[in-house]
Amino acid sequence: MGQMLNHQNLADPERPPGGAPVDLDGFRERSLQRGVNPFVYWTLRAILVPFFLVYLRLQRVGREHLPRGGPLLLASNHRSFLDPFVIGTLVRRPVYYMAKRELFEKRWQAWVLNALGAFPVDRGAGDRDALETARAILARGDCVVVFPEGTRVRPGPLGEPRRGIGRLALETGAPVVPVAVIGSDAVRRGWRIRPRKVRLRVGAPLRFPTVESCSPALAAGVTERIWACVSLQWQWLGGARAVGPAPAEDTHGHEISRAA
Repeated sequence: MGQMLNHQNLADPERPPGGAPVDLDGFRERSLQRGVNPFVYWTLRAILVPFFLVYLRLQRVGREHLPRGGPLLLASNHRSFLDPFVIGTLVRRPVYYMAKRELFEKRWQAWVLNALGAFPVDRGAGDRDALETARAILARGDCVVVFPEGTRVRPGPLGEPRRGIGRLALETGAPVVPVAVIGSDAVRRGWRIRPRKVRLRVGAPLRFPTVESCSPALAAGVTERIWACVSLQWQWLGGARAVGPAPAEDTHGHEISRAA
């Protein structure tokens, strides 16, 4: 029986074990054609914003850097399932974001997430359809949140970014705003939401020339630039720095510049 299930999953990768097929394309299409569900989105936002501000003592620094209209990419580190929701409080318009496909396997959960702006991404496959969806959402002038790390990273320093954010920036011409969030990983313990302080810091927008054909090397270079700015916001918030190699020394114990 186990071999039969494994064979079935290989034949139909969008079917969860023992469940019905997951219509990933349908959820992406809904994000493009209908957008967020205004009743669900704005009702939940009206509840969550005061809750975050009071219970989590949410602090938002640098909101003046955010463009009020037009296409916008928010590039942020990712520590908690709460991150898309707290980042969404930065702007007064709906935000869209990629969520792992596993979250769309339960119908009720998939419907709620999709109504709030989430669309599925198959992280292990470098999902082109998800990137196409993000491009289309930006093309109509909306806001997309991207977590370049690709998954939640905790605890410690930031993870390594993937180059998808660089591709989106170059292929759409949308300004990229670096965002860092800290403290969100301490909020949840099991099903409990604890009163831990969460802080966001927003940097100045980054703008890159639009290119028709983006090479992997170019996308990686732009991603590195974006991630450096996210890291700067993270360090301003007191986030842990990555441990680099020790500086080289000469025979007298003097540090040698690596740029030399």
